[in-house]
Amino acid sequence: MRSKKSSTPEQLPWNNVGLIAGVDEAGRGPLAGPVVAAAVILDELHPIRGLADSKVLSATRREKLYEEIRAKALCFCIAEASVEEIDRLNILQATLLAMRRAVLGLRLKPQLALIDGNHIPVMDVRAEAIVRGDSKVAAISAASILAKVYRDRRCLLLDEQFPHYGFAKHKGYGTAQHLAALTVHGPCPEHRRSFAPVRLSLLEQGT
Repeated sequence: MRSKKSSTPEQLPWNNVGLIAGVDEAGRGPLAGPVVAAAVILDELHPIRGLADSKVLSATRREKLYEEIRAKALCFCIAEASVEEIDRLNILQATLLAMRRAVLGLRLKPQLALIDGNHIPVMDVRAEAIVRGDSKVAAISAASILAKVYRDRRCLLLDEQFPHYGFAKHKGYGTAQHLAALTVHGPCPEHRRSFAPVRLSLLEQGT
């Protein structure tokens, strides 16, 4: 009788990596508003079609995927770092803080966090940085969509609070419209004072 080939540890089903979280951010470049990060653990039994880097998707498509991800993912968490934290820490450290909060806020603890970009936040989870991960890894794509849509919605609320700046249109980025509004009205409380155009506006306003 022919003996069965024994399985190596790598072949055993319980020796897999475990739960993998994708992590991405939105809002590093804008002159105003928080930086937002999301962490997502997808459910292999409920695949989501059409996941991609949020920047290449239409706003309508992002909104639909946002709701589908929230409904089908095993778990997700969306977190922020505030304008005050951005100004105090710098934008990179504030982004890593938001990512850390998103991962630690997951209902299920992942065995591995795949982080978009080339920096890894300090946390008690094994992590790997992947440059352009939002176009390579489905879970990171999902995280990019959650972060982008959530932040865009926050900008709509900012537009209601501070209608002079046009946040609903430019989402806080330094467009000509936004810079012109800064020149006329000066910064609002949600502007990042550590960013050069806002600092310049403060100087021009004499504050």
